[in-house]
Amino acid sequence: MKLGTWGDSFNSFHSSWRNLIAMALIALAAYGCAELVLEDDPLRLYSTGLVVLGTVGLLAIFKNWRLGLYCFVAWIAVEDLIRKYLGNNMIVYFAKDFLALALYLSFFISRKSTSTKLFRPPFLITFLVFFWFCVIQTLNPASTSIVYGLMGLKLCFLYAPLLLVGHALVDSEKELRRFFFFNSALILVVAGFGIAQSILGHTFLNPELVQEDIRNLSTLYRASPISGLVAYRPTSLFVSAGRFQNFLVISWILALGFGGFLLMRKQPGRLLAFTTVGILAAASFLTASRGVFLWAIASAMVIAPAVIWGASWAEEQRIRVMRAIQRAAVFVAIALTILVSIFPQEVGSRLAIYTETLSPSSPTSELGSRSWDYPLQNFVAAFNFPRWPYGYGTGTASLGGQYVTRIMHAPPMNVGVENGYGQLVIELGIVGLLLWILLAYVVTRSAWQAAKNLKGTVWFPIGFAIFWYTFLLVFPMSFYGFVAYQDFVMNAYFWLMLGILFRVSEFPKDLPLAQTTAPSR
Repeated sequence: MKLGTWGDSFNSFHSSWRNLIAMALIALAAYGCAELVLEDDPLRLYSTGLVVLGTVGLLAIFKNWRLGLYCFVAWIAVEDLIRKYLGNNMIVYFAKDFLALALYLSFFISRKSTSTKLFRPPFLITFLVFFWFCVIQTLNPASTSIVYGLMGLKLCFLYAPLLLVGHALVDSEKELRRFFFFNSALILVVAGFGIAQSILGHTFLNPELVQEDIRNLSTLYRASPISGLVAYRPTSLFVSAGRFQNFLVISWILALGFGGFLLMRKQPGRLLAFTTVGILAAASFLTASRGVFLWAIASAMVIAPAVIWGASWAEEQRIRVMRAIQRAAVFVAIALTILVSIFPQEVGSRLAIYTETLSPSSPTSELGSRSWDYPLQNFVAAFNFPRWPYGYGTGTASLGGQYVTRIMHAPPMNVGVENGYGQLVIELGIVGLLLWILLAYVVTRSAWQAAKNLKGTVWFPIGFAIFWYTFLLVFPMSFYGFVAYQDFVMNAYFWLMLGILFRVSEFPKDLPLAQTTAPSR
């Protein structure tokens, strides 16, 4: 990606009086930083730096919403790292939400000024029915505080407008490649740090004293039940191993789709794309997470034949598809071979965990119990709560409840189960669960129709990868734990990728390979 493409986004000061104001602000900021340095207060210095950085980011967002989207995507990848080094600061925790709101405002102002019609998703009515049902449930009398409801609405719906932003972003194939190249570079950074932390342990990328609310999330180890080998569960730049694992699941699927597209298109950047695939394979293996391990294998086994099916009958394109699959397999093999050669103990401990807990022949296998028995038991347990027909209210069993209790002093709800559908029953009642299943079905069907429209084109690998991620998140992953959908990384990518998928599906099938502009709306 050429750095010059970003230059126009920062040309905000075109007059002398604006230059004078900018110089004055820079001078004041420099004076303030100098005072903080002299006071030897690094925490205040870091906080001030973040305020300055946030101000610059907001200015950039209002100047150019496209740049704002890139800033937002980068921020959700690094926010947790900053937060855990600032003592789980809640201002940092909500910073992404302010960035998102600024992005939406800039986007809608820009679209209004150009009189461009906004995209209408095919599942809009179903989505609005579920949304307003959740809004009504914030007033559930069983909830001890409306803040639980507001937190739940934020987790589920705040990033939904990213669908409109993503749809408007990829108005040409050039913009499509630009975003995925940027995303690949971001993935390499996060996954690379995760690999390093897997080997170095929890003292790397974590402060010496971790705040109590997130301490256990960043110091998790797993032991194999037979051999007793111990492996650290890395968090990379995030506060928890779970969020890093979610990021890897998204990244693996998108990287496979992007690599297939580049080979079919004969575009530069294929080395970056397939290097990303190899690094992701190594990072996923080292997480010691059985979920990531299985989701990665399942995704590869689905995407590979799907891309072959989606290729045109032209012999040249089918050859490119097979080359894409072969190249991905080669890069994965190279990455794992390097790991085995340099870090045999780290690889051995993870391999022991996977084989001893997942192999059907192992006496300590948990494959059946953890994949079906345990989640099903927790789903059934949700009906033991007396209010299961109508629920306890939006957000009462969701992520972030500990912050509502600690900061807002709301009485704890003490309700919840370790199953996503069970969580929906507890929060929204049986009607809420049925509405979610209906919404998930309509969204998945719409995503499949959009991806199928790309069959026989060079964009099908990306389209199918987004569809597959959509299906995984709203059905199996949400069944096992609705926290997957509520995780801000997975949620933001979900809505953003849907918007990109619907826009790419509008690219005409007979578009000549030399032409890269999408149809105007």
